[in-house]
Amino acid sequence: MGSPVSSNELYFEVHAGNGPYLLLVHGILSSRAQWLLNLVALSQVARPVVVELWGHGRSPAPELAEPYRPEGYVRAFENIRHRLGVSEWLVCGQSLGAALTLRYALDRPKSFIAHVITNSMSAFREIEDLEAAVKGANFFAERLLELGPEGLTKIPVHPINARSLPKEVKEPLLEDCQALNVLGVANTIRYTSAELSLLEECEKNKVPTLLVCGQREKRFKPLRDYAEARMPLLEIIDLDGGHAVNIDAAEAFNQAVTDFFLRIYNEKPKALVESPLKGP
Repeated sequence: MGSPVSSNELYFEVHAGNGPYLLLVHGILSSRAQWLLNLVALSQVARPVVVELWGHGRSPAPELAEPYRPEGYVRAFENIRHRLGVSEWLVCGQSLGAALTLRYALDRPKSFIAHVITNSMSAFREIEDLEAAVKGANFFAERLLELGPEGLTKIPVHPINARSLPKEVKEPLLEDCQALNVLGVANTIRYTSAELSLLEECEKNKVPTLLVCGQREKRFKPLRDYAEARMPLLEIIDLDGGHAVNIDAAEAFNQAVTDFFLRIYNEKPKALVESPLKGP
């Protein structure tokens, strides 16, 4: 089931499955296709809800800044939860999406049953000079607006530049990239990611969380170790994958997430029951 697209709502799809709803949030320059190798396996223990970021896939690209800000995404995720009529759910974020879902977990822990994240430089990076970071993001965003769609393909994480993505994922991702809105991506850089670091705040985590780490991404290793030392309720499993570990180590990722959820269910049986909506 797909959500109707309006100018002020994120596009999301609800897939059939067993168990609680599971919100899946992709990263920049990706789409719902990020999860193609995970949906069947995860639907055995949850009901996947695949959302697309502003300006990505089938979601609109607002002109105003507020929807793109991390707190704007928290409100948007809560709106989806309310529409589904449940008081709590499972949440999984990938890359920039992981930084957004961690922001969500820190702000609204009572909305969570459990949380899964993958490698996310955005979530755990150290911003030494905030003013310089914002200035750099603004410059990059303006440059993208000047270059137009062609400029998007120059960004290293654009799927067109990926060498190891399997065909069954790369082709749908590239097709969805045709719908990327340049303003939406520019605003994502300018307003979503510029100041999004939870390096200090992660110490306040109250949600059972699993970091599925693609250990081939060497630059993430210090951040992984920092999170392991500082973030409460965090478990880590290291897999033979890269930044998109849910794709290039899909089978192991699916097993790790399934095992984590089943253990949480055993510890918290009410998670298997759709409880009435309690509000934010």
